[in-house]
Amino acid sequence: MDTYDYVIVGGGTAGCVLANRLTASGKHRVLLVEAGGEPRSPWIPIPAGFSKLLTNRRYNWLFKTEAEENTKGRVISVPRGKGLGGSTLINGMIYVRGQAQDYDAWRDAGAKGWGSQDVEPYFRKLECYPQGGDTRGKKGPMHLEQVKERFPIADAFMQAAVQDGQRLNDDYNAPDQEGFGYYQVNQRGGRRWSAYDAYLKPARQRPNLTIVTDAHVLRVDLDGRRCVGITYRRDGQEVSVRAHTEVILAAGAIQTPQLLELSGIGQPTLLQTLGIAVRHALPGVGENYIDHFATRMNWRVKNTVTLNEMARGWRLVAAVSQYMARRTGILTLGTGLVHGFVKTRAELPTPDAQYFFVHASYANAAERILDRAPGMTIGVTQLRPESIGSIHAKSADPLQGPSIRPNFLSSEVDQQCIVRSMQLARRIVGQPAMAQFIEREMSPGPQAVTDADWLAFARESGQTIYHPLGTCRMGEDDGAVVDSRLRLRGLSGLRVVDASVMPKMVSGNIQGAVMMVAEKGADLIIEDRQG
Repeated sequence: MDTYDYVIVGGGTAGCVLANRLTASGKHRVLLVEAGGEPRSPWIPIPAGFSKLLTNRRYNWLFKTEAEENTKGRVISVPRGKGLGGSTLINGMIYVRGQAQDYDAWRDAGAKGWGSQDVEPYFRKLECYPQGGDTRGKKGPMHLEQVKERFPIADAFMQAAVQDGQRLNDDYNAPDQEGFGYYQVNQRGGRRWSAYDAYLKPARQRPNLTIVTDAHVLRVDLDGRRCVGITYRRDGQEVSVRAHTEVILAAGAIQTPQLLELSGIGQPTLLQTLGIAVRHALPGVGENYIDHFATRMNWRVKNTVTLNEMARGWRLVAAVSQYMARRTGILTLGTGLVHGFVKTRAELPTPDAQYFFVHASYANAAERILDRAPGMTIGVTQLRPESIGSIHAKSADPLQGPSIRPNFLSSEVDQQCIVRSMQLARRIVGQPAMAQFIEREMSPGPQAVTDADWLAFARESGQTIYHPLGTCRMGEDDGAVVDSRLRLRGLSGLRVVDASVMPKMVSGNIQGAVMMVAEKGADLIIEDRQG
């Protein structure tokens, strides 16, 4: 049986960071095990290629929620990246640190050493954003660029925001997040820059790193109260490997709790119901699931050419030629063009809602099929939802996906915030700067008048924007799954380092926070080994 110092489960965002940092000294033998394969699709480096990958089974787990009453009995897609690089292969590339208050809330909830001053150096460490100010990292492995393409309707939208009393903000990742401007994305020279590009690819030549792909981990292996390795299935064969120091779970907020439960770690009653022997009772596993719920407001527009028309016919041919020649044009665009971080109530200390403006509209959002007529969309999300759900194994079969119950819009605070956010978006679009472009509001449309109308629209049409976290949260209380050093409570030799450890939502897209957690997690692992 092969033995390594560290065994990392999951080659996604966090796994790539960990594999790089834990092998850098050359002192430790590291095995990285990934259920997916190599990131070979030609769509991956093309930013606009995300629309092709979001429905691709090779690169997306294609998870779905259970039908829930709060969202009108709908089953909602929950994409998760599959393959080396994970969700950074298929996401919209938007980079957001969040607010300092987010991490202070982590600290106050029992995650000692994870306050804003503790995590800020790790954001700097990972960032390569030379045009940023003194608070930004300039030499890290994760290349960041501000969206370069400019369009009259996007500039008009920002002008309308100013007319509404909002302000512009060229760097929402500086200490003050509030305002409107162009998004920052993980790209380099007009190409997607994934966690694989930034972290794993440079580490692959190191002799102390072994990577196994197309290997589905079945369980972590325990010897009493110690985790001693893992067992995975590859090419129909079961393979067990040993971890001399630690097994590190980096399978993400959906699959990490499922893997723990398949290994007999979790809520005893649930495990017994599934016919899984209880190896370690830990009631918080799979609880505290939080995600960003978003609505898409659409307008039919005029007097401009939008992505709806640019992405077909001769215009698309021209765009492909432009991208191939200069790495510019519409193929460099992801899911957001202009950002807005806004307060829906004046008395709030920081923004509580986020906007994603793009001059495009979908005929079928789930399949990323664009309208044929000109359109624009504002995605609207509440930054810090209070609705809490769960993710649990629903079978002892490791190849069956877990039961995902997000419980969206169960909190009255969330309901009020999403309604106010959409109303504010309509108000901004109604400002004079947008008048020359707006033909009519398509959704929710003029029939949405009362708060009840708006809330009904959110329940009937809202989707996740793919930011699941919290299902193995860190803390010191009995409901926590890992401690503040990310060690599984009650067991030795096992850590969790991914989005599942985050105790509370961060204010914005979470890939930056996941990389920060992995950077800091790697330091904690190395410190504990040396200590």
